[in-house]
Amino acid sequence: MMTRRMQTPAPATTPQMADPRAGDASARTTKPALDLLRAAIGSRQQWPGKLARVGTTLAAWGRIMRRDGGLALRLEPLVRAGLIAQVPTRLQLIVGSLDMVRFWITPAAADYYRQQGISFAFHQLLRLVDDPGAMLDPVGFFVDRDAVIGHLLQVVHANPVYDVQLLSTHRDGLDALEAQTRGVIDGSHPRARSIGAIVEEPGYHARLLAFVRAYRVDPTTTPPVRSNIDERFALLERTFGTLPAAMRYFARLPTDLSGASHHLRTVTVFPEHLAEPALS
Repeated sequence: MMTRRMQTPAPATTPQMADPRAGDASARTTKPALDLLRAAIGSRQQWPGKLARVGTTLAAWGRIMRRDGGLALRLEPLVRAGLIAQVPTRLQLIVGSLDMVRFWITPAAADYYRQQGISFAFHQLLRLVDDPGAMLDPVGFFVDRDAVIGHLLQVVHANPVYDVQLLSTHRDGLDALEAQTRGVIDGSHPRARSIGAIVEEPGYHARLLAFVRAYRVDPTTTPPVRSNIDERFALLERTFGTLPAAMRYFARLPTDLSGASHHLRTVTVFPEHLAEPALS
């Protein structure tokens, strides 16, 4: 486990990834839907492992969340690495995860898919049948190292820093990320075909590999953000794009059931007063 304090990159406003419409097209945007679905589903032999990972994820969620101190114990490596200053409560983690999905992940992804002419619903189906376990955990705390890596390789990320920081606290996490990214690029990765059917930009993995190598030298390296992450999403990217900022947001949320319920019922747009403040 890493024990040195991790630095957080500045909010990523540049460089943006090049517009994929200007270059080579990916299989995701050119192949027939049935071909993509078959590739994402994979072979019959792969499905016992996929379903087992669903069970493992659900079991981890129950084990960590049902007992006092379970979440703090799980997040201890992130605290030691300087990635979390204040551990959120279990309730804050649940509400924060829902906020991250409804205010950041889903709207930013839907906007990107509209730009690329990709069906949001069909894209989620491809992701689900490729790796159903990873879809159950938006924060990445209840899945193993390879599930986080697979998620990072599967889709073009608005900002890859959150997952890279999370992987830095796993044993050999960044080594494995580099190796598996190279495997997708050269076709030797066991999921290269299914990931190739889902990832939206043909040059994404090469850019991701270059960033991870630079990050390992300097964790403050500015990440490549997705082409649609502009001023419309700047506040959300600053709040949820890195693990420390996201956990600070979570820790600002209500800690009691009544307050959490009220927040989820009444807060229908991103609460800017809880956002990560801009760097001075």
